[in-house]
Amino acid sequence: MAKTWFQVLTLTLALTAVSAPNPVIAGEKPRESRDVELQLAPGDTIKVTTYGLPALSGDFVISSEGTIAFPLVGNVKAAGVKPSAIQETIMAGLASGYVTEPSVAVEVGSYRPIYILGEVGKPGEYPYSLGLTIRDAVAKAGGFTYRANEKRVYIKGAGEEDEHPYKLTAGIPVAPGDTIRIGERYF
Repeated sequence: MAKTWFQVLTLTLALTAVSAPNPVIAGEKPRESRDVELQLAPGDTIKVTTYGLPALSGDFVISSEGTIAFPLVGNVKAAGVKPSAIQETIMAGLASGYVTEPSVAVEVGSYRPIYILGEVGKPGEYPYSLGLTIRDAVAKAGGFTYRANEKRVYIKGAGEEDEHPYKLTAGIPVAPGDTIRIGERYF
């Protein structure tokens, strides 16, 4: 049975739509999980535990310069590095004349918050949690309003100048510090 050109075109378009995991608007590339790599940045909080020395333990907020001020060690670079690198720097600093065989653990206390604006029930600032998606962010903000454009979302990543449009799908990943805007639909 011969297929018409219209049937072939329809089938091709349908297969293309199914295979695209996160289509975007106006030729932008899709936002995938690897695009939102979790790196420490100013505003994040880390928890440092120095075993046996409670005076050298606590929560530290990464400054706008990207450092934390750690007792006896001084300023330690924290932005753009992993917690294990911070741990090694602190241990080396303490071992250089202050503490014999220091044992230090560093973990992320909290990431920068996300911001959601526009046509949601309660726009504002919300805490970031690992694995956060657009669906989760909209749910935190009280869901869509009746005027919300549920086909497009605009995301401005932390440190970026401009927001980028994406086709609104539930699985779009959100990164710490993102500003999400849900636009208004036009009838």
